[in-house]
Amino acid sequence: MITVTLIPGDGIGPEITHSLQTVFSAAKAPIKWDVQEAGLDGLEKTGSLVPDSVFESIEHNRIALKGPLATPIGKGHRSLNVMLRQRYDLYACVRPVKSIPGITTRYTQVDLVIFRENTEDLYAGKEVQISADEAHSLKVITRQASTRIAQAAYDYAVANHRQQVTIVTKANIMKLSDGLFLEACREVSKHYPLIKTSEILVDNLCMQLVVDPSRFDILLTENLYGDILSDLAAGLVGGLGFVPGANLGTETAIFEAVHGTAPDIAGQDKANPTAMLLSGVLMLRHLQLNDVADRIENAILSVLSDPNVITVDRGGSVGTQALTQLICRALGA
Repeated sequence: MITVTLIPGDGIGPEITHSLQTVFSAAKAPIKWDVQEAGLDGLEKTGSLVPDSVFESIEHNRIALKGPLATPIGKGHRSLNVMLRQRYDLYACVRPVKSIPGITTRYTQVDLVIFRENTEDLYAGKEVQISADEAHSLKVITRQASTRIAQAAYDYAVANHRQQVTIVTKANIMKLSDGLFLEACREVSKHYPLIKTSEILVDNLCMQLVVDPSRFDILLTENLYGDILSDLAAGLVGGLGFVPGANLGTETAIFEAVHGTAPDIAGQDKANPTAMLLSGVLMLRHLQLNDVADRIENAILSVLSDPNVITVDRGGSVGTQALTQLICRALGA
């Protein structure tokens, strides 16, 4: 058994993490859960947004799976998610975005993976208040961080038989910062001659994704662009409720559903657990438990491909528990 830190999170987090635990149990996944409270719900129970026990658990297990966390407005950390990524140097944010049979959008052949540098750029939080009427945010790009995210993207391409990496910047305007990121990625690409490398400006990419997302394979980009592109790409396949996420470091990995806490539907059996379940599948693959990952993923896709299974977020009546039970039955079959 492999012990994994499980952080249910806020809002709908406890419901979708319970769904995940139920499905993993039905699949007999060799995972033992170390459940830890964090976020606003954790604050009420423990007096701390992120108790020391959460850090101790993550640092002991080195693998965590989390639901959405709310961040207090006007106090505390600017983002609990950013804090965890920086504390554990989770430099690679990996977002696979793939069309799901049965989820109707105007696109049917989306199959791309976004590799987003996760530790610097404008999200480093280096801001200065110049005056009451002027504020500056410093964009930080380093060769070291750019090189390692590029290596992660190209290594993934090789391991998963991907054909192309597209480097995404705005280097025509930010010639120094984005120019450095582009230069570092180009240097890494030279070591992977079998992988086709292309370059595109981020504004052009946004248009091209909407026109024909099937043109793209792996997108390699900086922190801010990757954040925006991840949400845009999720919209191509039905929304954030169908997209998993991974934050990978050298020693630690945290997997998460990338949507928000949705407090307006919390506790009403309306939450779609698909993103959480697919994040769990990503985690299983990271742990090289590919057989059970395949079984769970196939069960999810089988259920969602049924035209009679329409979740509440898509205008149907299938809630959290009903979808969970359908997936468990598919695993049994």
